[in-house]
Amino acid sequence: MARLAPGPASLDWWIRGANRLPLSLARCCRLVCASLQRHGLHTAARHCKARTGAQHLWLTRHLKDPFVKAAKVESYRCRSAFKLLEVDTRHRILRPGLRVLDCGAAPGAWSQVAVQRVNAAGTDPSSPVGFVLGVDLLHIAPLGGATFVCPADVTDPRTLQRVQELLPGGRADVVLSDMAPNATGIRGLDHDRLIGLCWSLLDMAPDLLCPGGTFLCKTWAGSQSHRLQKRLTEEFQSVRTLKPEASRKESSEVYLLATQYRRAWGTGGA
Repeated sequence: MARLAPGPASLDWWIRGANRLPLSLARCCRLVCASLQRHGLHTAARHCKARTGAQHLWLTRHLKDPFVKAAKVESYRCRSAFKLLEVDTRHRILRPGLRVLDCGAAPGAWSQVAVQRVNAAGTDPSSPVGFVLGVDLLHIAPLGGATFVCPADVTDPRTLQRVQELLPGGRADVVLSDMAPNATGIRGLDHDRLIGLCWSLLDMAPDLLCPGGTFLCKTWAGSQSHRLQKRLTEEFQSVRTLKPEASRKESSEVYLLATQYRRAWGTGGA
């Protein structure tokens, strides 16, 4: 498994690489690092009054998290935006003009990144205009350049039909999934349920994903991971296991990036 960003949990990688990143991300790196130097990480914990036990630990970690601060600086809806930003900066899966399906899109951070990278809002008149469609069981606040289907279950056949109607040409060039089931606290069960979600998306891929397309999904390392990786290897030309810097080190979360979809088309139209 490749960890995308080397180095410690600090923003060393972001600092060293800021000049090589897109302007928005580079600016974010510099602003966040300056803020941390000015205020110090320890000050955030002072706001954890009246918190005890697990709540106190979670809130302390959350307030110290440089990616939480970065998301506020750059107006992203949550810290997960930096996972997709890093994957795309390194692997260039999002380009102007592409059609993107964002599964499990709430609260919309990945859709924000996708809108920027595929020029879905048409802010760059010299580049092709892409399309971003997000689906989630939860409500998602409107976002310029994106279309949302919510609340809706992306694995429901009725949702699939609606998605096909909305996507230009009925298909996506890129399918993103940051979906995760509601945690039960039983690691094995939660792992199996997340693998099941990814599997369901792959079942729909012949009717949704263009040949040569890209599939990026979140999973939790566990006993069934090899089954999912094996299937991806059979249906895509290249499969990588990634752990972005914004993924917490103690988490079993990893992302599977599969490119060059080669499975035969389904019965849906092109």
